[in-house]
Amino acid sequence: MNLRAVGAIYKVEMARFFRTLAQSFISPVISTSLYFVVFGTAIGSRIDQVEGISYGAFIVPGLIMLTVMTQGISNASFGIYFPKFIGTFYELLSAPINFLEIVVGFAGAAATKALFIGLVILATSAFFVDLTILHPMAMLAFLVLTCISFSLFGFIIGIWARNFEQLQLIPLLVVTPLVFLGGSFYSISMLPPFWQGVSFFNPVVYLISGFRWAFFGTSDVPIGLSLLAIAGFTTLCLAIVWWIFRTGWRIRT
Repeated sequence: MNLRAVGAIYKVEMARFFRTLAQSFISPVISTSLYFVVFGTAIGSRIDQVEGISYGAFIVPGLIMLTVMTQGISNASFGIYFPKFIGTFYELLSAPINFLEIVVGFAGAAATKALFIGLVILATSAFFVDLTILHPMAMLAFLVLTCISFSLFGFIIGIWARNFEQLQLIPLLVVTPLVFLGGSFYSISMLPPFWQGVSFFNPVVYLISGFRWAFFGTSDVPIGLSLLAIAGFTTLCLAIVWWIFRTGWRIRT
């Protein structure tokens, strides 16, 4: 692997992150603080506990997952779409580097940004609730895997998109609703039996449930299914990226 090429792509993407620090960093922190004020304080005052956990603490894993997923997708999709839009991406394709190095550079930078923001939100939550992480290594593993998988997903969206409207289509109309309906702010067990069954078809449920287990030792689905879901989603994204570069879909014209 050409580490110099990977490093060059990675540094350029990280430099763009720090140039837009207010948008990339401060905005998610403010949004998360507002979630705590609205959900943790207003709603939390009416909901004492969920599965033996204070409601303010219960929503922390969901808030982190919501931010990490959306940030991973948006950073990766814009990171690859903009070079494609202005034409510099085709210089990369003509350079003596393979597709794996391109993907590692772009998706790795996006995953790093999402991970950084996720850790900052975790630190921010300490100002609002008392939080104890039962399985810190499992929490970090889930967080890193989620950052990587959704950055790969964002990379695919950036290749697929033909304009800036399409770039925002899937994150806004598909991913965000799935996260909100995936148990971010409630337990699946609180739903009627019919809607519990429907919720289990939402793949985000397994990611949030596994991440919440790392915090509190409780989950809506078995931890093994959560690990299988994140591993399967990452493998699927890698397979699609390989197919894109193998066939030249949306990158040759």
